[in-house]
Amino acid sequence: MVFLSHLISGVSLGGIYAIIALGYTMVYGIAKMLNFAHGDVIMVGGYACFFMVTYYDLPVAVGVLVAMAVCTLLGVSIERLAYKPLRRAPALAVLITAIGVSYFLQNAAQLLWTSNPRVFPSVVGNTSLNLFGGQLSISSTAIVTISICVVIMVALTWFTSKTKTGKAMRACSEDKAAAQLMGISVNTTISMTFAIGSALAAIAGVLLCSAYPTLSPTTGAMPGIKAFTAAVFGGIGSIPGAMIGGILLGIIEIFGKAYISTQLSDAIVFFVLIVVLLVKPDGLLGKRVQEKV
Repeated sequence: MVFLSHLISGVSLGGIYAIIALGYTMVYGIAKMLNFAHGDVIMVGGYACFFMVTYYDLPVAVGVLVAMAVCTLLGVSIERLAYKPLRRAPALAVLITAIGVSYFLQNAAQLLWTSNPRVFPSVVGNTSLNLFGGQLSISSTAIVTISICVVIMVALTWFTSKTKTGKAMRACSEDKAAAQLMGISVNTTISMTFAIGSALAAIAGVLLCSAYPTLSPTTGAMPGIKAFTAAVFGGIGSIPGAMIGGILLGIIEIFGKAYISTQLSDAIVFFVLIVVLLVKPDGLLGKRVQEKV
């Protein structure tokens, strides 16, 4: 039962990583850039929900919706102000800009809300589901996280395959120039991608802070890096790959803490990533792209 309990905890944590990784993989798949400020959007979403629930005493659902709206606006603003002018710039310039935006958000959060950690209230309650005569206990946070992860995965898969906007995203991912010739607005599609990814970051931020109830300006830094690792692990640019990579990463981290060392758990995660990339450089579900010359 202990093994099963760790497995459920790993899937729950991995679900949070997967939701964050979806933002990374969607932006990379369409804009071909790495948005390293994505982890700090998670932090902003956490603060938005925290203030709505704690200071204004609003229902949790309203707090989550406000967090999604704030992060969506932030994500689109970042894309318009920081990334859009660099659309034709070298990849290194975009990467440095993304790191700069990340540090800007962290320092702005410290100025606005100080660096003192805040205790985040549980938004899903503290109840547990007891199975097998109480030998296995599943927290409500784990149940909600896993359920939301599945719903998001199904909804996003349907959205990208069935809707007009989703098909436009897939077309831009394949060939921006050809998509533009077919009448697709590449700029609007990229902005929509940032909006969706940032809204998912808000949900992930609320779930993360609910599971680990501490909120600070650096809350999203390490989860953001791990989620990027999950996206690479599963095959960056692949939505199912991001989901699988996130869940596997969460399981590896929890089992590493439980059976090897809590201090070495992060090192174990990145070691496994290195091994996977040595065996399959494109990730688990990634596809090698032949470049034309």
